Amino acid sequence: MLLWPGEREEKVLVKKIAVLLLLILLTGLTGGCWSRKEITEIAIVLGTGVDWTADGRIRLTVQIARPGAFYGGGEAGSRAREPASWVVSAEGKTVEEAERYLAMKVPREIYWGHSIILILGEEMAKKGTRMVTNFFQRNGQPRENMWVMVAKGEAKDLLETYSNLEKTSAQAAGFLHRMRTGKSVQVREFAEMLASKGVQPVVTAVEEKEAGITPEQGQDKKSPAHKQVEISGVAVFKEDRLIGWLDAYETRGLLWLKGEAVKGVITVPSPGEPDKEVSIQIRRGSTKVRPEYDGKHLRLDVLVRVEGDMVEQQSLEDLAKPEKIKALESEMAEEVKKRAAAALEKAQWEYGVDIFGFGDAFHRKYKKE
Repeated sequence: MLLWPGEREEKVLVKKIAVLLLLILLTGLTGGCWSRKEITEIAIVLGTGVDWTADGRIRLTVQIARPGAFYGGGEAGSRAREPASWVVSAEGKTVEEAERYLAMKVPREIYWGHSIILILGEEMAKKGTRMVTNFFQRNGQPRENMWVMVAKGEAKDLLETYSNLEKTSAQAAGFLHRMRTGKSVQVREFAEMLASKGVQPVVTAVEEKEAGITPEQGQDKKSPAHKQVEISGVAVFKEDRLIGWLDAYETRGLLWLKGEAVKGVITVPSPGEPDKEVSIQIRRGSTKVRPEYDGKHLRLDVLVRVEGDMVEQQSLEDLAKPEKIKALESEMAEEVKKRAAAALEKAQWEYGVDIFGFGDAFHRKYKKE
């Protein structure tokens, strides 16, 4: 099609106007710094605790980072001696109401995006956790990968402890969870267990204990042992209410039955010298649960496979011989079985709950039944 010169110029002008309007539209859609907040305007929460008070109210406790203690890379000067956190509490009928009262005490906007841990006090966990977790799941700031734990006592007391290796006790507790030395549960995982009909929830149990001393420089004196957060097994739930505990030994059996990665050591008697011990460091492990149901009776076969490296030997015998290796493997198998049986018996006969996910395994194979 032929266009006269005037028509061509008009068409080019229309295209330019269209491009200009498109650029203006896209500029309006692009993000900017209109909602930015300076670090001096926000209170960064590192750890959160929720307790049930004697008068039936919810106490919300937060451990807030003090930015001045985190500036710079050195440990010299006044900054090294400056407390790294501030712990403050408020009470209300709900967590949201307690947060509103907390805002009256904290002279900055409370920011939940960096909260590492959520600690539920023992009495709060017994009353029911849904009135707590509902707030953290509906609020847009808290992350679903926060570590959840239940305190043997009050959550406030654990947040008021400190760590000699980390800046704050919340960071130290977070590192304990990431090392996977016990059962570690995130907010998202806890919500999934509450929603599932085939498994009852378990959550990391923590308590306040004295651990270690700090020698004073240039003196023979030692500082008294201070209290810090320590993992001490798991808390057992029925629906959303705390009903009991498993200790560290039973927790290891729980992990074997659930097929979760386990780090640690199994110590067994030396085959030829039973009074001497052999320590085997766990390298990897796996678990398979096989339900069998004939319409009347249900049976679950749990097959556990463990691989490890011998890292310590008290005896003088040669453990490299095939028969000795076989004997060590038998001792390892017996030890794993003992731990699993201890967890199973306590959950089944004392608490009457399935915390191992056997119900889920049964449903996967026998969906109609």
